[in-house]
Formats: sequence, C-alpha cells, structure tokens
Amino acid sequence: MRHIEGRISEEMKNYVDEKNISGSEGLYVESFGKLVEHTASLAYLNKDHLLFYRGQGNDYRNKGNKSTFYPSIYRGDVLSKREIVHRFDILNQSSSKLVDILSTRVKDGKNELKKKKYIQWSILQHYEVCGTPLVDFTHSLRVACSFAQLDNTNEFAYIYVFGLPYITNRISINSEHDLVNIRLLSICPPDALRPYYQEGYLAATSDVETDYDSKSELDFNRRLIMKFKIPNNEKFWGKDFSIIPKTALYPQNDLFLDICKEIEVDAKRELMPGEIGEFLSSWSEIENKILHFNRNGDQNMTFMNSLNQLKENKKVSSSLINNINKLRRFRNEIVHKPTQSKSSEIREWINLLEFVKNEL
Repeated sequence: MRHIEGRISEEMKNYVDEKNISGSEGLYVESFGKLVEHTASLAYLNKDHLLFYRGQGNDYRNKGNKSTFYPSIYRGDVLSKREIVHRFDILNQSSSKLVDILSTRVKDGKNELKKKKYIQWSILQHYEVCGTPLVDFTHSLRVACSFAQLDNTNEFAYIYVFGLPYITNRISINSEHDLVNIRLLSICPPDALRPYYQEGYLAATSDVETDYDSKSELDFNRRLIMKFKIPNNEKFWGKDFSIIPKTALYPQNDLFLDICKEIEVDAKRELMPGEIGEFLSSWSEIENKILHFNRNGDQNMTFMNSLNQLKENKKVSSSLINNINKLRRFRNEIVHKPTQSKSSEIREWINLLEFVKNEL
C-alpha cells in the first residue's frame, strides 16, 4: 500500500514528531471531549483522506520500535512462504465452510456472500475465526475508545487515527493507493449483528495475498496519521459520554457468532504455528500431486485410492510409498496432538517431505 504523510496541528507538534508518529509515545489526552476536538482538527487538516480509528489496550511495536498494524494472517517475526500459503489454505477452507453453512441457515445476503470473497473474509475476521488479510477499523471514535478500554488492565490505552481513501462503494478498491476498504454495515447479512453494533470497517492491501516484495508494505502504520494515549478509567469519559458496554459490542443473540464458533474449531485444529504449519503446508502439496497423478477427471478420487493406484501400477518405488505413508501418519499425529511434537523432530520430517516432493 502507498505510504502517506499526514498533517497534525501545531499543538500536537509540541508533543510528537510529525515525521515519526508511529515511533512516538503518543499524545496524552485526558478526556473524550478533548479527543474529539483533536480528531476534528485532523479531519480538517487531512482533507484528502477519510479518517478511521482503532483502539488497543497495548501499543504493539516492531523491531524498529514503531507501532505496527499487520493483518492477522501476516503476523509473526519470521514467516516462511509455506506458512503463509498454509494460512491462506485455512482461510479458504473456512470461507467454503461459511458459505456451506449459511446456505442452509440464513435467508438474506447469502447469494452475494457466495460470490464475494471479501464478504466471507470480513465475517471470518470480525468474528475472529482465523487469520485474514484484513485489519479492523471503525468510523466511530466512541467505539474505538470503548475497545481500547475493554478488558484492559493497563493504566493507559491507545487510539490510532488512520487516513484511508474515500469510500465510493460498499467494497471500495483504490488502485492508486493499493487499498481495499469494506463497509461492513452495508455488506454483511442482517443476521450478523456484531459489525452493526461496532460500526465496523475493514481494509486490506489490494491484489496481494501470498506474494509480496516486502512484508512492510502490508503494515498499516504506512497510513497512520496520529497516535493518542488515553487514561484507562471512567473519568476519561466525563459526565456527557460513557463507554459502550461489552454486551453491546459483542451481542450474544447473534446467529453468526454461533456459526463462526463451529468453523473456528476446525480452523484452530488445522492452523498450527511455526514449523508445524510449514510441515502441514508442504504435506498438502504432496497430497495434491498424488491426487492429480490418477484423478483423470474423477473428482471423487481420494488420496489413499490414488496412492494405492501408484503402488499397484508401480509408477513410484515402494520405498517412496513407504516414506509417504510415514509422513501421512506423522501428519495425523501432529494435527491431533501438536504439543507432543518437538521442533527438532518436525524439522527432520520437513526434510523428508522435501526429499519426497523432489522424487515425485
């Protein structure tokens, strides 16, 4: 995404470096009313951008000590290409499950949801099912501050102001800034209550999934205009305002919450961190290769049927078949008992995977 340089007021410049907002401690603001005044001046000074907010209980920083805002699917200090591909596999599987379940359990919005991946991803992101290329924002300053203080045991909370392109449609794709902005309030089916209560928006880098030149291009600190630090107490709200309660931000009578919990169980079973994720991603490549050897248009061909045909037709050596079966058994072990596998052991299996892939 394109990097922008926002403008801040002269008062703000007395406390933070305009050229290093993400590396600053943030401007301390003691009341919600004063925060509204500050954001009003930012909106006036940054007319080329539409302002969005994000509230957090912690100021997460990268190795360069700057605030960082990666989409959940790209988070992690060192991510191999295989792990990224594996995470997208999980995302696509979860999207398919979401469409399948909704086709029988909701009436409004299901046809559009089948066609648009950004709607599927938005629901999975907003209900925290699995990692997606999207980042949550809100157009409501009150919602952002409520989230920042929600379940927060720290003395302070943080409010971030981002400049994004103006929205022209429910899903706005801006090719000049390489950004997609999604207005959840007009795109989610009405049975999905959470996005409406949270006045939610989502944004992503357009046309980027598993291939990118530099991971830093995906960090939304490139769109950060201002960082505020607020007290984590009721006094911040004053007599005229109040925090939005958790029961309102996360309504429980939400059909989509129940549906997404079902999908989350499967997603968390499959999405393993680090070397386990690398192993599973590489194993899926082997499965696909073996299936395509013998499928010949038969979409019902199973992995084991295909492997048995390879063995019977002697298209591959018996030792290679044995190695594939060993890998398959280990794959089943780590999916069901991931904590019992040591890193050194997994690395040995990954080496065997590479050998098998080359042989195939």
